Amino acid sequence: MELRQLSYVIQIAKDKNFSRAAEKLHIAQPSLSQQLSKLEQELNVMLFRRTTNSVEPTEAGQVFVDKAQDIIDAVEQLRQEMDDMAQMRKGKLVVGTLPITGAHILPLVLPRFGAQYPQIEVVLVEETTAKLEQLTASGGTDLSLLTLPLIDATLSCEPYMEEEICIAVPKNHRLAGCTDPIDILELRDEPFIALKRGQGFRQITLELCEVAGFTPRIVFESTNIDTVQSLVAGEMGIAFVPNMLTRNSLSDYTPIYLKLKSHPTRTLVIASRKGRYLSKAAQAFIATLKETINEH
Repeated sequence: MELRQLSYVIQIAKDKNFSRAAEKLHIAQPSLSQQLSKLEQELNVMLFRRTTNSVEPTEAGQVFVDKAQDIIDAVEQLRQEMDDMAQMRKGKLVVGTLPITGAHILPLVLPRFGAQYPQIEVVLVEETTAKLEQLTASGGTDLSLLTLPLIDATLSCEPYMEEEICIAVPKNHRLAGCTDPIDILELRDEPFIALKRGQGFRQITLELCEVAGFTPRIVFESTNIDTVQSLVAGEMGIAFVPNMLTRNSLSDYTPIYLKLKSHPTRTLVIASRKGRYLSKAAQAFIATLKETINEH
């Protein structure tokens, strides 16, 4: 059994198709099929069920895929540790980020990190909360910037920022001139604009309303927080937003931001897979992130 065969099986399981897997592995499809057959003969067990439309792991195949992924990850972690010990002058860091964080925090962090560590290539993966948790757990990112709570129990996290949540309303809204914090219960009859399912801040919106004793009437959904703000400014509804958005002006399409009486917050965290070795590049990125947040 060879490491490359483990990678072949993992890729076939991901794509469920020999042609696509072979293309991504940069080998010919017949060679891929031959390697799989050779491995199955060696193990004396069938790893995949072949049909005309797809390739599905057998029960034994799924066990093999899970264990193979652990082995490949362990080899990669060992390689990173050896690279660090050899003080390699180049490297790559894959950072997962939520769209809001990517737009409002990383522009402060990345230039500083790049100036201090020009030899490190940073690759950004911007996804929803659910997708980022999956990628982080599977090793698709070295670390990810997420918000609590985390659903995946295989992830560990380290808080780096506590941020207040406020309410955004149109400029001519009945509450727009309020100087006192708003009771969330006052918003029970309002139309809400929210991020789509799979994004952490949508869950925050639902939970804040639930704690206040009502279910929000969501009239519009978007994958982009800037679109949410613009729809609020366009008098289509109101929205809970993180405080970091209040620092930037979006011209005529900027809503009014109001404090909430209960002072709700969200916790931003650096998440990684439990037991995963964090390279020196990852550790340096975390340190730079914390330093930047503390200064702002």
